[in-house]
Amino acid sequence: MTMLSGNESLVTEFLLAGLTDHPELQLPLFYLFLIIYIVTLLGNLGLVTLIALSSNLHTPMYYFLFNLSSIDLCYSSVFTPKMLMNFVSKKNGIFYAGCMTQLFFFLFFVISECYMLTAMAYDRYVAICHPLLYKVTMSQQVCSGLSLAAYAMGFAGASAHTGCMLRLTFCNANVINHYLCDILPLLQLSCTSTYVNEVVVLIALGVNGTVPSFTILISYIFIIASIMRIKSTQGRSKAFSTCSSHFITISLFFGSAAFMYLKYSSLGSMEQGKISSVFYTNLPPMLNPLIYSLRNKDVKVSLKKVMIKIQRRDIF
Repeated sequence: MTMLSGNESLVTEFLLAGLTDHPELQLPLFYLFLIIYIVTLLGNLGLVTLIALSSNLHTPMYYFLFNLSSIDLCYSSVFTPKMLMNFVSKKNGIFYAGCMTQLFFFLFFVISECYMLTAMAYDRYVAICHPLLYKVTMSQQVCSGLSLAAYAMGFAGASAHTGCMLRLTFCNANVINHYLCDILPLLQLSCTSTYVNEVVVLIALGVNGTVPSFTILISYIFIIASIMRIKSTQGRSKAFSTCSSHFITISLFFGSAAFMYLKYSSLGSMEQGKISSVFYTNLPPMLNPLIYSLRNKDVKVSLKKVMIKIQRRDIF
């Protein structure tokens, strides 16, 4: 720590409290989250590779899924390696610069995922409600624009939060009651006013929560209404199957995120909020590729074709 005037000192390194302070749980949790991380890496990397190699998956829907898996791959790698190290190390320290960097990229990928899921909902809306205009509406330029907009919103949100965090002074208290550098646990450690940060958090939650949620909700209202107008049972079943994977994904992501921030709403619920954040940070990146691969016929067919090609190369 760097000394300031009086008895205060400027924090140059934070200590992460971790998920639990029970020593007997550290090793079992290390193996549990190591397995989750390996499944996340293999699942998302496999899906990204499969989409890149399969020409029949070069469609708007799988273009967005490619971006979603890429985000999940990077997103989980922002905090999980440090989280795993903290389970087996005695001193769970992270330098100030490292903490701010982790905060920026964590927020960048989280916000980007919100808007990428929104773009995927719009894609499903056009595909089901306006199928004849699908290829024209969801052109390569439109898809690229939507994905770039998602990353731009992620960059803007992460820059705003991190910039406001950098203006704060942290003195004496340096233990972050979390397993990563997140906004709310960091604000509790500041020895200067956090009013501006709290306003930015409220605005960001309003924009990045309301806009995607409202857009997805409206899209699915139109999608369900359009599906219900389909007369044949087979046609309705096919239409529902094309949306089911995406609906499960957005329910998992937004539901767990809302649950986490509701838990954080009171100061006495930090421990509960820390545990519930696992469902927001660790599980969605792991489950997304499983949901899209196990429930998606196109992905299964493409995977079989790729495996056959690999086997033929091994034979010859």
